[in-house]
Amino acid sequence: MPAKKNRDKSDKVPAAEPAPVASEEAEGPPPPEPKPPVQVLYCGVCTFPVEYCEFGEHITRCKEWLQEKDIDVYNKYYSEEALQAKIGTLSLEAQTKLEKDTAKKEAKAEAKADAALKKKLASQITIKRIERNKRKHVTAIHGLEAFGIDLKKAAKQFASKFATGASVTKNPQGQEEIVVQGDVSDEVLEMIEGEVGLLKGIPADNVEIVEEKKKKGGD
Repeated sequence: MPAKKNRDKSDKVPAAEPAPVASEEAEGPPPPEPKPPVQVLYCGVCTFPVEYCEFGEHITRCKEWLQEKDIDVYNKYYSEEALQAKIGTLSLEAQTKLEKDTAKKEAKAEAKADAALKKKLASQITIKRIERNKRKHVTAIHGLEAFGIDLKKAAKQFASKFATGASVTKNPQGQEEIVVQGDVSDEVLEMIEGEVGLLKGIPADNVEIVEEKKKKGGD
């Protein structure tokens, strides 16, 4: 029987060499530097970004505000050079028409704002104390919407303040008003005078308290 050949350790097949590890620093251009956030200046008159004030209705007041706020930004958009660059390609007739249209638009917007202010100042708020029976009353508040107050939100404020029911309903004239359970007319007047919560911007002279008693013989 043939003898087995002894294989020396040196006869072993050498192990494969490990693949070279890729360099941590990959070749190629470096990543771009992060860009800082864009700083936007909003107009204190029309609330648009200042570069869009021309599309609003108060361009003259916007320009005055910007000139006082930031003269460099003002010059960027409204200096003689900036305006010439902007309208230089327009004909003289087109420039004149543009100026007239802008002035007309501003005048219309100012007239509308003045009319709204006069209407607001002339608006009357009525706090009505209504007798349901000898022991039960409700308080109806009418006219708050003329001062930009959301009636539903105001009703929630009254309900929370007085821990009672309050809702928006329509009166016999078909106008919306807030009805609060209980006689809280004096307290509501104090809240309006103190500009509590939503009740801001209401002149005290525009508020009156009236009383509506139940007719005799009614149930």
